Amino acid sequence: MLTPKLFAKLPENRAVTPDAMAIDAKGRLILSCPNYANPAIQGCLFRFGEDHVPEKWADVPLHPVTGKAHPMGIAFGPDGDLYICDNQGWSGADELLFQGRILRLTITEAGEVVSTKVVASGMEHPNGIRIRDGYLYVTQSLLSKVQDPSGKLVSCVYRFALDDEGIEVTNTLADEHIWTTFLTHNPDCQYGADGIVFDKAGHLYVGNFGDGAIHKIVSAADGTVISNEVWAQDPEQLQSTDGMIFDDAGNLYIADFSANAIGMVTPEGKVVRLAQSPDSNGLNGELDQPGEPIVWNGKLVVSCFDLVTGPDKVNTKHELPATLCYLDLSEQM
Repeated sequence: MLTPKLFAKLPENRAVTPDAMAIDAKGRLILSCPNYANPAIQGCLFRFGEDHVPEKWADVPLHPVTGKAHPMGIAFGPDGDLYICDNQGWSGADELLFQGRILRLTITEAGEVVSTKVVASGMEHPNGIRIRDGYLYVTQSLLSKVQDPSGKLVSCVYRFALDDEGIEVTNTLADEHIWTTFLTHNPDCQYGADGIVFDKAGHLYVGNFGDGAIHKIVSAADGTVISNEVWAQDPEQLQSTDGMIFDDAGNLYIADFSANAIGMVTPEGKVVRLAQSPDSNGLNGELDQPGEPIVWNGKLVVSCFDLVTGPDKVNTKHELPATLCYLDLSEQM
């Protein structure tokens, strides 16, 4: 297995829970920090150049009702605007339930947010986001209003046009913006759609977190779903599926949040564990509850969420400073 190394330590007064990443037009790495570990710290965005030094870029605008901002999944649109999953309800606090938003921000080089549009609001648990062919695809990890006959958790992918604005979702199957749904079978981890990524052919892959399964969704030219099937699953190699990213060779890398590990699925669908760390503070570069990977300048950079505990989690507590680590992908050659 590969050995993770320290990529960066984050400033404790601004970033206590790192999550999703994207690459901007100048090739810099952008990081979202929902900062759930300390709700007094506003959710914000950092960026990194080749020196790996974290630079605070912008604060995410606060919700007018809750006074909070918790950015998780992020993706740049074709015009450079940044689309953000503002996952208000992640903590489970009653006043934040169904207050999640998809935001579209225009941000200057200096970090000034000059335009904020709310694409969608009223969401229960928006998590990951990708953009393709004029549409946003957003995972929602919980659909608690939907009661499946099996009693198991239902989750979904929402689909919005890039220029949509002011949509109020219903979090029910009657919602026209729900594109496809998932059922999580694992009774010990009822948490659904999370990681999300497209391959080069335009097929969408979604991680069903609790089942440790990768679904492949094939759609028709008009965008309607043709099939949604489990493409890869191996409980011995992959316990959970948080953020995901493809490399140019078609290998899929997955943050195994629960197991403190990084999984990889080959183009043929074989699942292998690429790296794993014991419980630690992450300060020497260990995987410390990996949340999302991204391929950047030949490295697989990984955010360390380091917050959730439980009987199925390697992580046992939250520590500061928050960290990012990386795997040198050339080492697996």
